[in-house]
Amino acid sequence: MKLVVEVIDAHDLMPKDGEGSASPFVEVEFENQLSRTRAVPKNLNPIWNHKLIFHSDATKPYHRQSIEVSVYNERKPISGRNFLGRVRIPCSNIVKEGDEVYQVFPLEKKWIFSPVKGEIGLKIYFVSESKLRKAVSSSFTAQPEEISSSQPQVQDSTAAATSTANLLENKGFTQKEIAEGPDIDVPKVAKEEVNFDCDVSSSVEAEAKSGRIEDTVNVPKEENREPVQETAQQLHKHQVMQQPAISIKKRPRVTSLTNVHPVSSQVQQQRQQQSLNPVSSHVHSRQNYEDYKVKDTSPQLANRWLNGGGIAKGWIMCGGANGEKFASTYDLVEQMFYLYVRVVKAKDLTPSFMTGSRDPYVEVKLGNYRGRTKHIEKKLNPEWNQVFAFSKDRIQSSVLEVFVKDKEMMGKDDYLGWVDFDLNEVPTRVPPDSPLAPQWYRLEDWREEGKVKGDIMLAVWMGTQADEAFSDAWHSDAATVYGEGIFNVRSKVYVSPKLWYLWVNIIEAQDVIPGDRNRLPELFVKAQVGNQVLRTKICTQPTTSPIWNEDLIFVVAEPFEEHLVITVEDHVHHTKDEVLGKINLPLTHFDKRLDHRPVLSRWFSLEKHGFGLMGGDRRNNELKFASRIHMRACLEGGYHVLDESALYTSDQRPTSRQLWKPPIGILEVGVLGAQGLLPMKMKNGHGSTDAYCVAKYGQKWVRTRTILNTFNPKWNEQYTWEVYDPCTVITLGVFDNCHLRDGNSTPDSQIGKVRVRLSTLEGNKTYIHSFPLLVLHPLGVKKMGELNLAIRFTTFSLFNMIQIYAHPLLPKMHYLHPFTVNQLENLRYQAMNLVAMRLGRAEPPLRKEVVEYMLDVDSHLWSMRRSKANFFRIMSLLSRLISIQRWFSDVCQWKNPITSILVHILLLILIFHPDLILPTMFLYIFFIGIWNYRFRPRHPPHMDPQISYAEAVEPDELDEEFDTFPTSRSIDVVRMRYDRLRSIAGRIQTVVGDIAAQGERIQSLLSWRDPRATTIFIFFSLSVAVFLYATPFRLVTVAASMYGLRHPKFRRKLPSVPSNFFKRLPSKTDSLL
Repeated sequence: MKLVVEVIDAHDLMPKDGEGSASPFVEVEFENQLSRTRAVPKNLNPIWNHKLIFHSDATKPYHRQSIEVSVYNERKPISGRNFLGRVRIPCSNIVKEGDEVYQVFPLEKKWIFSPVKGEIGLKIYFVSESKLRKAVSSSFTAQPEEISSSQPQVQDSTAAATSTANLLENKGFTQKEIAEGPDIDVPKVAKEEVNFDCDVSSSVEAEAKSGRIEDTVNVPKEENREPVQETAQQLHKHQVMQQPAISIKKRPRVTSLTNVHPVSSQVQQQRQQQSLNPVSSHVHSRQNYEDYKVKDTSPQLANRWLNGGGIAKGWIMCGGANGEKFASTYDLVEQMFYLYVRVVKAKDLTPSFMTGSRDPYVEVKLGNYRGRTKHIEKKLNPEWNQVFAFSKDRIQSSVLEVFVKDKEMMGKDDYLGWVDFDLNEVPTRVPPDSPLAPQWYRLEDWREEGKVKGDIMLAVWMGTQADEAFSDAWHSDAATVYGEGIFNVRSKVYVSPKLWYLWVNIIEAQDVIPGDRNRLPELFVKAQVGNQVLRTKICTQPTTSPIWNEDLIFVVAEPFEEHLVITVEDHVHHTKDEVLGKINLPLTHFDKRLDHRPVLSRWFSLEKHGFGLMGGDRRNNELKFASRIHMRACLEGGYHVLDESALYTSDQRPTSRQLWKPPIGILEVGVLGAQGLLPMKMKNGHGSTDAYCVAKYGQKWVRTRTILNTFNPKWNEQYTWEVYDPCTVITLGVFDNCHLRDGNSTPDSQIGKVRVRLSTLEGNKTYIHSFPLLVLHPLGVKKMGELNLAIRFTTFSLFNMIQIYAHPLLPKMHYLHPFTVNQLENLRYQAMNLVAMRLGRAEPPLRKEVVEYMLDVDSHLWSMRRSKANFFRIMSLLSRLISIQRWFSDVCQWKNPITSILVHILLLILIFHPDLILPTMFLYIFFIGIWNYRFRPRHPPHMDPQISYAEAVEPDELDEEFDTFPTSRSIDVVRMRYDRLRSIAGRIQTVVGDIAAQGERIQSLLSWRDPRATTIFIFFSLSVAVFLYATPFRLVTVAASMYGLRHPKFRRKLPSVPSNFFKRLPSKTDSLL
């Protein structure tokens, strides 16, 4: 197995040669194997088109390894290199040949103060050695003449030595290292490098088989004037670090090839396919199960970076050398440093000589980043009160400039003044310090230095993401977002609306006059709250005073905006219902009930349909005689309104706050970041992901800020929840933001979801893990990336925690007056719609598709995969009982005589000392628990594709699961699926019938359905009763036990007499049609 890394190109690199440019080259490390590309001189957007091939041991678990790709600047004439950035790619995300796509990775820093920018384009995949040899020979035999003509032949060893020395010098080795190299075989190397008179394909294929390292050549692109020799060298990492000289003979067996074809329409075609279906191109038929597990991570959490005190000065002094620690509530995330600029207001601005006023706004500039406030029309003393946050990791300037400008309708905006700040003099603030007070600063003229042009009130400080201004600030990370998109990238905390159950008991109605007086009406009541519509059954007897006595349950949310609309209707025929009376009641009209106390019933007068259009005299007559309806209604505060599945709910408290119990602990979650995310959309010709994370626990929802255009976002945001019950689940989802531009109606894409049950966490322990983001697609299960979390569950009292396990799971009203399963499912669906609607009205909105995905809106739909998964779950539970039965059968068969003898002895002890049975059983359970403590889970549970039966599912079953409701498939497909369901249901029907038959046989023992069998059984029972009265019970027990454990020599292979008798008993199967 070979690992292929195609280094395609890079963009927007950091200039390092002092002339505004760089000569970059790429160095790739994998399993202590080191390889590099050629250096592209004087180019910040280089194109390499270089293919590096590494040996990969198939016996090692590569999913835990990573590939490090580093970009350097080659220094000349003094040999050396400058670091330009690096990328670490986990091997778990690498695909096989044919599934690879062109991906762009942002360059990361090696040290905290490393100035790094830009991105690199790569293609990485695994390939077998047989395919590699074919590709090598085909690529070289395609253009043998062009390759040979592009390289001059070396005629003597002196020229070969010069070529080798130049080659090593280009690789970054000094002249001293070249001179000290004792193992360089110059003539042999020169001959192998430049002699192309022989059969190129056979020689290269032989080299691929032997694994030797050769410097290969590359055909230059058409735009290059001179032929450029592209070379590659690969060395083991320990050789570079330890050996003073490099030996060409002792290089490792890693093959390096140069792609002779430049980036062409193939990459563009892959990008287009990625934009059409960015997920399906990554789906594999088989995945390593180890890649789906939770992994340990070791980020540097709560890194304190001040020298001393809560206030310090100096941008450069952040992260002092003495390592002194300071208190911070953000101890589960990595500290991220920001320069905050609060623009409050300005005064005494110079008026325009034409209009006498200004339309001022403020522009804050730091390096290449510019942020601006909104402009205030026609004011010389404007107020903005906006905050700007510049990430320290991306700052390349030491001066902050603040400009005040005048907005012009046409032409260039006028400068009104400016202020600059030296970052070394900016104070540092760490919460819980009080906010920094803004100060007035004199504006200087942009053209005439020193002239006063007004004052501006500013506050400039350095802080972390723990600052109160962090969530509402304009961030330099989102500098390319404008308009309404700015609000959609901010982090926010949401609170679910307070949900109530509205209980309406329709009792009866009186004097309901039908439209047709010649017939008795068939009456029913329809109740509506918002979009929820429920109705009673039609009264069984046609009458004008019907009685129903039915309960209708609705879900309503505070503040109560909807009204309860009650209508009494007459079912004229199957296509027409006539409204006979109506009443509109505000929800605030009803009492709130906290327990099961009775609710007083009330009579309400019904307003006739079209009553408001009547004349005055007729209206007065109708008021004297009106139809009435008798009902009870109240808001139930003793229930918990379920908006999640009861199997993994995050809250179990009743609606009324008066019934809440004190919290038992605190849940703290640090959302560190994600890694290895897949591209979700196309942006500027390549795949991109704008990721944000949403967490939901109880009524509190949190949303992190959106990190733009990166597959490895780092949020480092920490949130806290109060915990009232440990048997709850927190849900975290990652989404791709599709609303960065105004007017975009595309729903946010789902990347993945993680659930963590709090009862599986140890108290006061911090869990720092990387959770896989697994998503089921129509082509199978796919890992979309990894979510890095730090979770800590802090408990207040151990006694209260233990006491919780003795309490009911839900409030007591769920047990005193329970709902049916269908009612709970319908009410949950209505609650989800209400929560999604209310959260969608927030700013920024938490959109409906996000809320539905977090609440599992489609968890109740039919799925063949889920049915199989649940069946195998039941079988795994029954497997323990089956194992016990097999063990007992082995004891009875005396397969292990020692075990059988010990069981006989233990049985005799328990028979003669029955008081030891229960203590022995519970002591055995205790020791089993103590023994299993060694094998307790070290990681929180996660979504398991094996338990979910997601890897072995059939494609058609997945297509059925992703089908709409009602179905949108063709008739033939629906017929095939229906027939499959019929076959499965037939087998289930047979099993249920067998179970019913066994129970009916037991009933027939005394029912005289078979007179002979009943006679035999009752006389046998009489004989057994007489025998047991006359014989001691212990003797009977010993005899029965010894008979059951008798040796196989005393057994028969035929069924026993009781079994034969039972199977002959009649059942009601023969009475079925």
